[in-house]
Amino acid sequence: MHIGGIFGSAALALVVGFAPAAHAANEPTVGATEAYVIDSAGTIHFSKRETRRVPVASLVKIMTAYVVLHEANLNDTVTITAADVRHATSNGATTAGLRKGERLAVRDLLYGLMLPSGADAANALARRYGPGMTAFVTKMNAAAKSLGLSGTRYTNADGLPTPRGGGYSTAVDQAKLTQAAMQNATFRTVVGSKVQKVAKTGLHRAHTWKNTNKLLQTGDGVLGVKTGYTNAAGYCLVFAGDRGGRRVVGVLLGDQDKRRFTTAEELLDYAGSQIENG
Repeated sequence: MHIGGIFGSAALALVVGFAPAAHAANEPTVGATEAYVIDSAGTIHFSKRETRRVPVASLVKIMTAYVVLHEANLNDTVTITAADVRHATSNGATTAGLRKGERLAVRDLLYGLMLPSGADAANALARRYGPGMTAFVTKMNAAAKSLGLSGTRYTNADGLPTPRGGGYSTAVDQAKLTQAAMQNATFRTVVGSKVQKVAKTGLHRAHTWKNTNKLLQTGDGVLGVKTGYTNAAGYCLVFAGDRGGRRVVGVLLGDQDKRRFTTAEELLDYAGSQIENG
């Protein structure tokens, strides 16, 4: 499947010029080292070192989901291998609790990828739809290029540090990617879910996956999207919400754990006030 053709229309929609940033006296204090907030009309509501290239931890899985949604049928079945399980456990990564021999639909694995941020699910999906990690990462980077993410480079499907580095991105690139991903109804449903239960069948055990995005529990009109953490990246968050008839997408990189959620809620409300006040 030709990556450039798949992602071309989304890229065109995202490279149009953005409106100048909005400013007001009640602009929230943002402690994250990099941040960016934009709405669906192209108005930038906040920016801070938004083009600085940094590790983004599990935010990488947004692109993993994006590529899978263009490569796979949601009803495809993927068999979990020992290597998928070992990839998560040996690296001390977050896991969806998958077991060798389980067979899960892609639709279910996307929840395992995005809610508990399972590195085992990421490895399984990349292995199937590369096929293999190297080919899958090539597809991720091709998609990034097609979307105009000039400050982004992927080296794996989960954002874990590697001997050659865990790749990098920018706050503005993560916002562009999320705007594109949120155009997909399945992606929106997955990242907006607080919990997902997968019933036991003859093919797999039962799973209950809870979303690590606490903003879904506290914020009004919140749509998702993804958390992330490594020592190198710090605590990260991509968030989205509806405000004033527009979709607002924001990115916080290099933040503190609890603070990222309260800051995101403040930024969503701030953007909403700017939209309503024209």
